[in-house]
Amino acid sequence: MSFQNFDVQPVAGRIGAEIVGVDLSADLSKEIISEIRQALVQYKVIFFRRQQLDANRQVAFARRFGEVTTAHPTVPSFPGHPEVLDLNYGRTVTRANNWHTDVTFVDRPPLGSILRAIVIPAAGGDTIWANSVTAYQDLPAHLRNLADQLWAIHSNAFDYAVTPIDLSEEVKAYRDVFTSTVYETLHPVVRVHPESGERGLFIGGFVRQIRGLSSTESADLLRLLQAYVTRPENTVRWRWQVGDVAFWDNRATQHYAISDYGDQPRHVQRVTIIGDRPVGIDGKQSEAIKGDSSAYNQRVSVAA
Repeated sequence: MSFQNFDVQPVAGRIGAEIVGVDLSADLSKEIISEIRQALVQYKVIFFRRQQLDANRQVAFARRFGEVTTAHPTVPSFPGHPEVLDLNYGRTVTRANNWHTDVTFVDRPPLGSILRAIVIPAAGGDTIWANSVTAYQDLPAHLRNLADQLWAIHSNAFDYAVTPIDLSEEVKAYRDVFTSTVYETLHPVVRVHPESGERGLFIGGFVRQIRGLSSTESADLLRLLQAYVTRPENTVRWRWQVGDVAFWDNRATQHYAISDYGDQPRHVQRVTIIGDRPVGIDGKQSEAIKGDSSAYNQRVSVAA
């Protein structure tokens, strides 16, 4: 695919590209927005170096691709910005250092996430993304056929049976907020992308169990499938700089924020775009089991 309005520089062989020659703070034309969306679908995660955005401009850019969600179903938003999730790891102690797709515990997970770097450690704090489509394509035929038939329960409730007992009071308090409303949703393990038609593994850190299997059987099977997602061939690693913006297709990726920077500050802000209900290869849609996520996916007023 050729792009007329900017340069595209792939970062890794199967996922990720840097977009060069676009100022995200500008009033971008419909043609440029359309090409950015094409690049997003093709490369799964796209990067923009050293942008001059604040929270308002970040939200305005996100709105060019659809309605935005509230910041999070349970975690409070950044003051004055109901659409912005503020992740200031100099003050908050929880870190997203596990493989996950954003907010899959609701029935309409985000279409995409846009993350802006405000403060970055001198070393460390990179993020890795994985291509769930090429992971599915890597599966041997018999595993693909099995995965095609599976549905999984996703939830924001932590599995306390495997949680370390020496958590700090701050982490425990954050988890109490994160699970203040418990959500459970049944999603297809293999999701059909609504724009590209590609099939991808739709699993990650919020999966709790495969429907119809025991917890032990589920864990064994999920470990096998997840190993294909996180193969190095299916990943890209981004070394952040202040001002960088990453925009990833939440329908076809997982990501992992590397917690290797000790007590150095790392401050980023995320905005997510309202998505649709995932669809399996049989055409069936995801189903909410517990929790009403309509407030999360409601249209946030531009004047808010």
